[in-house]
Amino acid sequence: MSAENKVMLITYADSMGQNLEDLKEVLDKHFKDAVGGVHILPFFPSSADRGFAPLTYREVDPKFGDWDDIQALAENYYLMFDFMVNHISKQSEYFKDFKQHKDDSKYSDFFIRYKDFWENGEPTEEEVDLIYKRKPRAPYIDVDFADGTTEKIWCTFAEEQLDLNMESEVVKNFIRESLEFLAEQGASIIRLDAFAYAIKKAGTSCFFIEPDIWELLDYCKDILAEKDVEILPEIHEHHSIQLKIAEKGHPVYDFSLPMLLLHSIYSSTSKRLRDWLKKAPANQYTTLDTHDGIGVVDVKDLMTDQEIEETREMLYQRGSNVKKVYSSEAYDNLDIYQINCSYYSALGNNDDSYLLARAVQFFAPGIPQVYYVGMLAGENDIELLEETKVGRNINRHYYSKAEIESEVKRPVVQKLVKLMEFRNSYPAFAGDYTIHDSEREEELKISWQNGEARTVLKADFSQDSFEIEYYDQQKGVMETLEL
Repeated sequence: MSAENKVMLITYADSMGQNLEDLKEVLDKHFKDAVGGVHILPFFPSSADRGFAPLTYREVDPKFGDWDDIQALAENYYLMFDFMVNHISKQSEYFKDFKQHKDDSKYSDFFIRYKDFWENGEPTEEEVDLIYKRKPRAPYIDVDFADGTTEKIWCTFAEEQLDLNMESEVVKNFIRESLEFLAEQGASIIRLDAFAYAIKKAGTSCFFIEPDIWELLDYCKDILAEKDVEILPEIHEHHSIQLKIAEKGHPVYDFSLPMLLLHSIYSSTSKRLRDWLKKAPANQYTTLDTHDGIGVVDVKDLMTDQEIEETREMLYQRGSNVKKVYSSEAYDNLDIYQINCSYYSALGNNDDSYLLARAVQFFAPGIPQVYYVGMLAGENDIELLEETKVGRNINRHYYSKAEIESEVKRPVVQKLVKLMEFRNSYPAFAGDYTIHDSEREEELKISWQNGEARTVLKADFSQDSFEIEYYDQQKGVMETLEL
């Protein structure tokens, strides 16, 4: 099934029920018209990071099901899969073979060996300082080989996630074979996770390195073009990078919208949000919440540093059960770029504020993605957070089927589902949009038109309220959407 202009759910394979079969049952029963596509977060055998340290792309982790379960979902929903273009698991056959046979391994240049990468086998202090790092030191692990020798191997993220050497033919072949295989298994879109980290050059930041990064993007796109599968590069950084990628004709993420909307709702002003919506790419996927935190770095220069700081502080004041410590080293989450919190709790578990945020998202340019916790207007899971001491688990609740049966009866969820169904079915969203100017800073007006079909959102951030009107083509009049 090709990608469609319909709301996409983001979920783990075991977050709505225990496995893929349960997920399909829940979606078919409660959300069939509300959800058009599903981004199933990594469902492959993995050694760390909730699926993001894959051993292989050729298997479904047996605890989730098998490829038949994936294809069953693909019959009703277009699907997005992840491809971790930057790294692979330390437990993978590729690394095990390399560790055992070293230079005699067919994977001897599959990974980035410090001795080959740096001029003297080690980076200078200046070179380390330049690298866009996730750790407070040079990104590597020491690897002990079967022959008794030790080498430094590049490792950007967790120790289980070893970076791939994009210069090598064996990695290029691995990328080609993996993408082709995933396309055959029913993917409509393949997300290139950690994409900006994939190209490394000594003496640079090793992050979004041009022109090489464009060559990698085009290489992946060309592999999938004849299979009618899109690629979506995942990058959390300054919004200008997204605009640059969009200008070259690739779809992008709008990771700026979550903070801009929080700022609008907290401060009763639409100015910054409106300015962004006017220049945001049309060919994008919008988010408010994901399996990671709420992005802060993405809105730099779209909001002033003071506005960003005020919004962060307001989140901790107005948000429910969210503390700064949850985004710290104490919770295995030393990440200055994101805040860990469910979006519903970021808005104080307030139904009106939350539905307003979703209405704006659904009218914003792009295809809306709704994270599974957000689809059920889920609160922060403090119990899971404290049990695991992993900051991101605050927004990764495991819902049982019985729990979902109860949650879907809540008025806020029923109204959200109606909004999603309207976004999926009303033909104006296949047309053109206008972000209107307004004399009142607290108001935002967005309209969509496609032939006779026309719909208008009028939002008032001072009242946490909104109204949606649409042209009823059978009656020939404008009607108000009843939620």
